[in-house]
Amino acid sequence: MKLVIGGYSQGKIEFAKEKFELAEDCIFDAALPTKEEIEKIGDRKFAIDNLNKWIRKRIKEGGRAEEEIISFVKKNPSCIIICDEIGNGIVPADPFERVYRERTGRMLIDIAKEADEVWRVICGIGQKIK
Repeated sequence: MKLVIGGYSQGKIEFAKEKFELAEDCIFDAALPTKEEIEKIGDRKFAIDNLNKWIRKRIKEGGRAEEEIISFVKKNPSCIIICDEIGNGIVPADPFERVYRERTGRMLIDIAKEADEVWRVICGIGQKIK
C-alpha cells in the first residue's frame, strides 16, 4: 500500500495519477470501494482520494473509522491512499474539529506503518519519506 499526503490543493492527486499510472475510473473520492468495485477494476491500481473527507463522514456517523481503514488496507495491500494533512496550523476552537484532526492524524500514523511507501507532496512535487 502507498500513502500520499500533503496540504490542500498541493497536487497530490495529479502526482499520484502520474507516479502510479492511475486511471480516472480507478480513483474513489472520499469513499472506500466495495468488493464488487474492486473486482471490476481487476488488476489495475486503484486509489482512495480525500481520505480525510471519508474520515470526517465516518466520525459524524459514529462509525469506527480507525478499525475500518486499517482492515481495508490490510485486505487491499496494493491500494493507494491520498489524504490531506490537516494537523498543521491553528488548533480549531470547535470541539468536533479538534477530535477530527486528532483522529485523522492518528489514523495516518497507523496507515503509514502499514504502507510500503509514503510520499509527501508540496507544490506538486512528491518526496518519498518512507
